[in-house]
Amino acid sequence: MSADEVDAALAALRADLRARGSVVVAFSGGADSAFLARVAHDELGAAARAITAVSPSLAPEELDDCRRLAGEWGLAWEPVATVELDDPRYQANAGDRCRWCKEALMDVLGPVADASGGATVVLGVNVDDLGDHRPGQEAASARGATFPLVDAGFTKAMVREASRRLGLRTWDKPAAACLASRVPYGTPVTLSILDRVGRAEAALHRLGFTEVRVRHYEGTARVEVPLDRLAAVVAAREAVVTAVRGAGYDRVTLDLDGLRSGNLNADLPSTTPT
Repeated sequence: MSADEVDAALAALRADLRARGSVVVAFSGGADSAFLARVAHDELGAAARAITAVSPSLAPEELDDCRRLAGEWGLAWEPVATVELDDPRYQANAGDRCRWCKEALMDVLGPVADASGGATVVLGVNVDDLGDHRPGQEAASARGATFPLVDAGFTKAMVREASRRLGLRTWDKPAAACLASRVPYGTPVTLSILDRVGRAEAALHRLGFTEVRVRHYEGTARVEVPLDRLAAVVAAREAVVTAVRGAGYDRVTLDLDGLRSGNLNADLPSTTPT
């Protein structure tokens, strides 16, 4: 990745957004969607709507950060409730769970786009995302959503570098996928499980583990942190165990392979975790 590549991608993104004239950004507060929302706002002003889908699969602290970012940047922002948890296909948590989540997302973003004069729904998908198991991307695309970061050639590293250059505090924000991604495929997704996972991760964040996953296995929590943080977890063992048990787990284990975003996809045919 060179400076020229980042500059060219950013110029292409700005031109793309200007050409669209009006967009609705699916704004989760992560590095990708935050970058897209901010650039869209810079180019289109109030014609760029940033919408945060609110459901039990969104950690409350992530919603709070979306609200703060919208205030800091002056985004035309709105939280909108989604009801994917009411869909039996989503609850079943098969390999296509993300498809039904994105269907629920488009159910709320579509009317917002229509009310904005036929705005385009845009998602913060980057080039690196295309190689993983993501049926939600197919569902969103089929419903008319587009991926401007992909079109401009942005990888995750390029998003972070461009965000850093723009002075966005989200440039190095750890990835925070939806809480349902902590539940192994085949285990039904329920409100109580999402709440338990969310409380466990929030408690670990308060202990200083900002990049962490708590995988749910009934009464057992499998904690994942980056490899260079394994020793810190062991050193804080008592506090970690207390924090996770306080969220409702009986047993707390540490994954010695470290944090691997999307690693539960390895249980699906022909997928590779990233």
